[in-house]
Amino acid sequence: MRHNFLETVTGAIVLLIAGLFFAFGYQFSTSSHKQTIKVFARFDRIDGVSVGNDVRMGGVTIGHVNHIAIDKKNFKAIVGIDIDASLKIPSDSSAEIVSESLMGGKYVNISPGGDDHFLKPGDTISLTQSSVSLEGLLSKYIFSNQDKK
Repeated sequence: MRHNFLETVTGAIVLLIAGLFFAFGYQFSTSSHKQTIKVFARFDRIDGVSVGNDVRMGGVTIGHVNHIAIDKKNFKAIVGIDIDASLKIPSDSSAEIVSESLMGGKYVNISPGGDDHFLKPGDTISLTQSSVSLEGLLSKYIFSNQDKK
């Protein structure tokens, strides 16, 4: 009888500790969500960018890509970006698609402008630089060297 009681108490303590970890994890995960604003950027190419990729400024993550679509009028890629709402980003800022490394993924880099007006929800970043295709650069280099021979 005493053995069953100890097993029951031990089981209850384990469940209590697991519940505390669950509550702590839930509180930590919900409190880390920051208010964001959604802005857009149009690019000729977005090779390697997907929903969930980072948006960075000065190497610091300030948001994430949340939407990708094609503009049916001019066939440019539209990238929806969630950015930390506490940042006041000048409206003349630019966006470019950058590689993390030679073999790594891509992210959207925001370079701040100097305007006194700031991006508001729904605004579009008009100054953009598209993704550079490493394969395209290599093939241009290879074929340009073959022409010289």
